[in-house]
Amino acid sequence: MTNNLNRRFLAASVFLAAVLAWQVSARAQSGPQATAEIVAAAAAADPQLPDGPVKPEWDSIKADYQVPDWWRDAKFGIMMHWGLYAVPAHGSEWYELHMYNDAAAIQWHQQHFGPQDKFGYKDFIPMFTAAQWDPDAWADLFKKAGAKFVVPTAEHHDGFSLWDSAYNKYNAKLMGPRRDLIGDLGKAVRAKGLKFGVSNHSIEHYTFVRINPSLQTNDLYDPDWADFYSVANRYKPGDLQKFLTLWVAKNFELIDKYQPDILWFDNGVNGRIFDPLKLKVAAYYYNRAKAWGKQVSLSTKDSAFLAGSLMDYERMSRAPAQLTDYPWQVDDPVLYRFGYTADPEHPEIARPDGVVRNLINNVSKNGGLLLNISPKADGTIPDNQQQLLLNIGKWLQVNGDAIYATRPWTKFGEGPGAARQTYRFTTKGGTLYAIALGWPGGQATVASLATGAPGVDKITSVELLGHNGALEFTQDAEGLKVNMPADKPCDYAYALKIAGLKLP
Repeated sequence: MTNNLNRRFLAASVFLAAVLAWQVSARAQSGPQATAEIVAAAAAADPQLPDGPVKPEWDSIKADYQVPDWWRDAKFGIMMHWGLYAVPAHGSEWYELHMYNDAAAIQWHQQHFGPQDKFGYKDFIPMFTAAQWDPDAWADLFKKAGAKFVVPTAEHHDGFSLWDSAYNKYNAKLMGPRRDLIGDLGKAVRAKGLKFGVSNHSIEHYTFVRINPSLQTNDLYDPDWADFYSVANRYKPGDLQKFLTLWVAKNFELIDKYQPDILWFDNGVNGRIFDPLKLKVAAYYYNRAKAWGKQVSLSTKDSAFLAGSLMDYERMSRAPAQLTDYPWQVDDPVLYRFGYTADPEHPEIARPDGVVRNLINNVSKNGGLLLNISPKADGTIPDNQQQLLLNIGKWLQVNGDAIYATRPWTKFGEGPGAARQTYRFTTKGGTLYAIALGWPGGQATVASLATGAPGVDKITSVELLGHNGALEFTQDAEGLKVNMPADKPCDYAYALKIAGLKLP
């Protein structure tokens, strides 16, 4: 994942980027510093784009694209960052960058694994075994969590592919687990009736590793691992063109082998310089989807794709504060970082009540939630993460009707924060759901449904999801007032099902 400093280096020259690589510690990636000529040559290289109704042009993609109906109904998905960085389980999923660049991380690595010239990042590959991995158990957990789609990281910034790749020899089928992790997970997830996507961060691999000048010896220039580290020949135009061509080929391969329902990209594709490559991949993906008869979508942050993409926001802090006229999702981690870490200074994990409220808030504003979990190197999901997912699923079993297949109302909610008389609204057909973010007590009062309020008709019935039978209520100038039952039907949040309104 990238951080808030992402845009600071977009305008840097190749020379300046090379200098800064030696001087600056952990900084966000923004993709390789390419020229229009290099990008054009990479876009023109094999694999070629077959003819199809969707052309590699923004207008063509815009005219053809719509957010998939299945995504608009799904609302809740599981993302994961799982890779070599789960072996050291320290710092973050950016361990490779830090172990060669950040002074404290350099020292930590040497204390735990030895000097970087004797034990480099590549030496984690045989330790990434996935020996305890059961993809069917994962899929069962995701189903119980109430997720409707799953998006694993197929390749992170470190350049290690989790699929059986003909284009990248540094992959999980040939090394480490010696399994096609993406293929096996996709089969298990789809067998449970869930949608399956992949995320690809690999365009950031080319400039990911940077060296602290104090690190005199390392393994980064080992010729047998030159393409894995991408350091020795980084500023040779021919090598950059080769890398960008490979990026397109790997995306084509992911598309063809796994027919992803979502293809998610990280920030490295943001620059307009890469448009010819992005257009080529987008046209290929959407034309292939037509042949499959499937609704699919790209998903990226910011304005990486000017058309044909579902907007994504990294972390809840960046989520829209108001109801939007476009669908979107937030990718948010359950841990301090996205990848698994065992660092004692960051033991915290997201609370189920917080995740449920984030989901409700997003859905009420025309969004969704892509919750990131962090598996261990052996292929197990820590118990506390499993319990979190099960608690979310328990809430959705009761209240899923107020989330799945809903659409926004004319306003997203009322009330301050998580106070007990705070509500978020969703609709489905002729039903309005008012979801209380805390237990309202003996009487729930929904001010937005007061008699005479714009667009508010006479309400005919009110139910509470998880409670048998209709509830007594009155409706006056102060709002809809509902007599609540003595017992709570669930934890965290409580959905009133309201009939009688003429909804838009």
